[in-house]
Amino acid sequence: MIVIDKILVSDEIIEGEFVCNISKCKGGCCEDGDAGAPLMDNELEEVVQAYEKVKGSMTPEGREEVERNGLYRYDREFGWVTPTVNEKICAFGYKDKAGVIKCTFEEAYNRGEIKWKKPISCHLYPIKRSKSRYSDHEMLNYEPRETLCGPGCRLGEELKVPVYKFLKEPLERMYGKSFYEALDQVANEFYSHVKPDKK
Repeated sequence: MIVIDKILVSDEIIEGEFVCNISKCKGGCCEDGDAGAPLMDNELEEVVQAYEKVKGSMTPEGREEVERNGLYRYDREFGWVTPTVNEKICAFGYKDKAGVIKCTFEEAYNRGEIKWKKPISCHLYPIKRSKSRYSDHEMLNYEPRETLCGPGCRLGEELKVPVYKFLKEPLERMYGKSFYEALDQVANEFYSHVKPDKK
């Protein structure tokens, strides 16, 4: 376990390897789960502000779900989450012609229409955030789905890309560059002693 500024980072985040292989998984993490995408409190207003820009790209079912039940809801286990259609795909997602699930928030961000990319829980995946039960520490764990994320795990191994390097952008977005630099330093020390071929 690595400790940086009261954040407990699982060793697997620097030891594991991962590169999302979306052509294989089809973005299945957007519809495979017990609830919608977890939202931080400060992201609720982002969803509200972005809705007018993304609703035109949403499916009719997604818009209907939002208009009927709201832009987000509270789940006892996960806290604030995005709504889902038939308890499956995120209401803000849609499938392209290849069957790959696209995020309407990210699409609008890429077009320069909004400044918020997407929920940080989605951006960080397959790293998951949680709070320690015994202290005020936050915990980061690497939790890929065994079947769904299998192609990404294999691609990461083939390309020799550590989990934390693949997820540099969301880690810096969430915790800042100084956090990432500290994590990178720990990782480099690990590789120099244990896996010199991955320096």
